[in-house]
Amino acid sequence: MGRSLPGRVIFMGTPEFARVHLEALLGAGVTPVAVFTREDKPAGRGRVLTPPPVKVLAGAAGVPVFQPKTLKDPEVVKVLADLRPDAVAVVAYGRLLPREVLDIPPLGCVNVHASLLPRHRGASPIAHAIWAGDGETGVCTMRMEEGLDTGPVYLRRAIAVPPGATTGSLTPVLASLGADLLVETLAGLATGALEAHPQDDALATLAPRIRADAGRLDFRRPAVELERQIRAFDPWPGTFFESRGRRVKLLRAAVGEAPEGGLPPGSVVVGPPLGVVCGDGRCLLPELMQREGKRPQPAEEFLRGFPLIQGEILAREG
Repeated sequence: MGRSLPGRVIFMGTPEFARVHLEALLGAGVTPVAVFTREDKPAGRGRVLTPPPVKVLAGAAGVPVFQPKTLKDPEVVKVLADLRPDAVAVVAYGRLLPREVLDIPPLGCVNVHASLLPRHRGASPIAHAIWAGDGETGVCTMRMEEGLDTGPVYLRRAIAVPPGATTGSLTPVLASLGADLLVETLAGLATGALEAHPQDDALATLAPRIRADAGRLDFRRPAVELERQIRAFDPWPGTFFESRGRRVKLLRAAVGEAPEGGLPPGSVVVGPPLGVVCGDGRCLLPELMQREGKRPQPAEEFLRGFPLIQGEILAREG
C-alpha cells in the first residue's frame, strides 16, 4: 500500500464490527503478533458454544489467539509485554485496559470508536446516535486512557445519518469507515506524523450499554422519539408493547398527526392507518409487527389475526 506501518501490532476485538477492522489490517499487510478476544459463548437455539468473529478470522490467518477472562491478571500482562508490541489496536473488545497494559506499547493503544467524540462515549454509540436523532455521526481513532473514551483523538471521519437508518444498517457502514481510519492512524503513528488532540469534556455525552430489557415502548414519550428508538434498537434488543397480556414486537413505524378527541397516551386508534397516541399528542403508526412465535407482518395483516381495540390503552412502562 506504500505506507509504513508498525511492525508488531496486537489486535483486541470481539464482534463482527471488530472483525472488519482486523480484515483491513491483514489486507494492509499487517499480520498481528497476537489477537485478544472475548471468550466463546453459547449461541442459537441449541446454545452451541460459538467463537467470536474476530477469533474465526484470526484462526484462518494463522494469528495466535488469546481469550483471557481479564487483563488485570499479572500473568496476562506479562504475556502482553513479552509479545513486545509497537502498538495495540482495540476495536469493540468489550473490556477496559488497565494502566499496566496501556503502558506496554511505545506507540500506545489506539481505539476505534463509532461516534464523533466527545459525543456518545460508551458501549452503544451507534444506537444512541440514532435514538438521539443526530443528523451526523462517524468514527474516531483515539489514544486510550484509563477513562471511558476520554483519550485524545487522532483522526475522525463524519457522515450523514441516512434517513430511516437502523443500528443494523449503520453499523457496517461505520465499520468500513473505521477500518480505513485505523490503518491510516497506525501509519501516521509509525512515521511520527500524527498528533492527538484533547477532547472537550464539556461537550461529552454518554452512550451506556443498552440492556436486554430496555425495549418496552413508553407511549408517554413523543412519537418521534419512539420511532427513533425502534430504529436504534434494530436488530437488538428490539422494541415491544403489550396488549391484553400479549407481547407485540414493533419492528417498523412512522409518525402521524394527532387524532381528534384528545385521547390519552397509549390509546389505540384503529384507523386506518393503525396508530397509537403518544405523549406529544401525535400518533406512532405501526407498519411491521410481530407476535411472539409468529412471523413479522404488515400492520393490516397483523390486525386480522390479532385485532387491537379502538380506544384500548396499551400497557405502559413501569
